[in-house]
Amino acid sequence: MRRCCQGVGLPCLFKGVGMATPRPPRYLLVFDFDETIVVENSDDSVVRAAPGRALPEPLRQSQRQGSYNEYMQRVLAFLGDQGARAGDFRAVYENIPLTPGMPELFQFLSKNRELFEVILISDANVFGIEAKLRAAGVHSLFRKIFSNPSGFDKRGYLTLGPYHSHKCLDCPDNMCKRKILTEYLAERAREEVEFERVFYVGDGANDFCPSVALTSADVVFPRKGFPMHRMSQEMEKKQPGAFQATVVPWESAAEVARYLQELLKKKC
Repeated sequence: MRRCCQGVGLPCLFKGVGMATPRPPRYLLVFDFDETIVVENSDDSVVRAAPGRALPEPLRQSQRQGSYNEYMQRVLAFLGDQGARAGDFRAVYENIPLTPGMPELFQFLSKNRELFEVILISDANVFGIEAKLRAAGVHSLFRKIFSNPSGFDKRGYLTLGPYHSHKCLDCPDNMCKRKILTEYLAERAREEVEFERVFYVGDGANDFCPSVALTSADVVFPRKGFPMHRMSQEMEKKQPGAFQATVVPWESAAEVARYLQELLKKKC
């Protein structure tokens, strides 16, 4: 995942023969969705689409570790049985609040579109994510959204599928974010797009997996006090130096914006 000029360790600021056409630094910024862009786990929020706003206890108890996607398929089927339809789900997703400071971070990225390529990798679902991003007026910021496929069947039920299969032992059966990020970087490299740095903004255990694969040139922004933050701290204690990326915890996404602003000022 090295993104610097081979052999010299310097940023790839120039492309082609000679040095006559400098191009600005190019960074990849990766977002998680649940409890990162929005304050809640959107899978929990969808229960508000049902008239009773609650799940039967047997259904709640049917969740098994590593098979959350299958559990959510059952939840959505139940909500469909209760009469929840597209408009109900859209309203729920659109009204989930953004995390503190996220509007400021989006505003910063909007002003610096030529420097940052932005993608989203989430174990939620495409319909819900796109509904929220459009409602917030930031959907166009994202070059690509990687999430579990979702849509409405002939009955009007919201359906959900797994994103892919993988061999990672640390991730849920339906999604390994490290695999997605690694393949995305390889795809962009084939398209002759090289990133000087990767920035990763997340909160959960499934965000820790891709962050471990990043290099010392990269920066991870774990939400303070959440699993991704705790896991990075634990790794540093047990295996000093094994976690290579710089770790910058945040409580408000405005802190992320300020860090990136300072980085641009230094022209790193």
